[in-house]
Amino acid sequence: MLQLETWLRKARLDGYVLLIMGMVVLASVLPARGVAAVVFDHVTDFAIALLFFLYGGRLSREAVMAGVSNWRLQLFVLACTYVVFPLAGLGVAAVARPSVDPIIGTGILFLCLLPSTVQSSIAFTSIARGDVPSAVCAASLSNLAGVVVTPMLVGLFLTIPGTAGASGGSSLHAVKAVVVQLFLPFALGQLLRPWIAEWLLRNKAMLSYVDRGSILLVVYTAFSEGVVNGIWQRVDLVTLGIILGAACVLLAIMLGFTVWTSRRLGFAVEQETAIVFCGSKKSLASGVPMANILFPGSIVGIVVLPLMLFHQIQLMVCAAMATKYAERAK
Repeated sequence: MLQLETWLRKARLDGYVLLIMGMVVLASVLPARGVAAVVFDHVTDFAIALLFFLYGGRLSREAVMAGVSNWRLQLFVLACTYVVFPLAGLGVAAVARPSVDPIIGTGILFLCLLPSTVQSSIAFTSIARGDVPSAVCAASLSNLAGVVVTPMLVGLFLTIPGTAGASGGSSLHAVKAVVVQLFLPFALGQLLRPWIAEWLLRNKAMLSYVDRGSILLVVYTAFSEGVVNGIWQRVDLVTLGIILGAACVLLAIMLGFTVWTSRRLGFAVEQETAIVFCGSKKSLASGVPMANILFPGSIVGIVVLPLMLFHQIQLMVCAAMATKYAERAK
């Protein structure tokens, strides 16, 4: 067991990602069907709403204001997340599409339309001895904007298979679902923050299980429906290799762009680290629930597969980069 833990640390494999992969395996072997699937769908909807309520309750306005004064950095990170990343995704998806199922191409582009991560972006910026307040602000603004911007970009860039050419973001039902399941719980959390923030802070460790458990539930439910609809007949080893290649190319493009451009724009090293770790990453925690709302249940499992692989790759690469930045800052 000790040797396994040592190997995992050396490989920089995130234990939570391994749990997510475990949910994929469980759904593949024992998918929810019939009445159980209906129950899991309702529980998943509640879990998503709870997740965004907790996000709203924990998001400190003071932390956001501490970094918002650096408007050049904030605008640049938003541009990387919602302009440069989608444009890179259009190119990479166009190259990959002839060789993969159209839904895989949709998934590759969908991951490029998502907000940045929050916890890991801030954590890596801290490890790298970077500008943590700006990272907190950038990651928070990215996720606030993502509740509205991501569905709009999905409507602009994607035609969802199985919807007769109708884009998900232009669907009134999809917009309503995003508002009800994501925005309203988040807004409620913000409104109640003066009364619940202290309790949330005291129970931070316990609530992390709620966060992670919600995502595990969503992954299991999504892949259960995908397995019932034949996901593994549509994704073979060659396809997995193409997805991994696309994820690596996208990450390399964004890391290279954020490093090169932030230096050309004259940002200090501390600010550069915040830009790199907030502007080059995509959120699994936001992406899976959003996919569950924006896409038909039969394809959600396939759509989020590129995101899941990209998430693990970004953790490993950014962990190594954060260590290098920290050594440079000494």
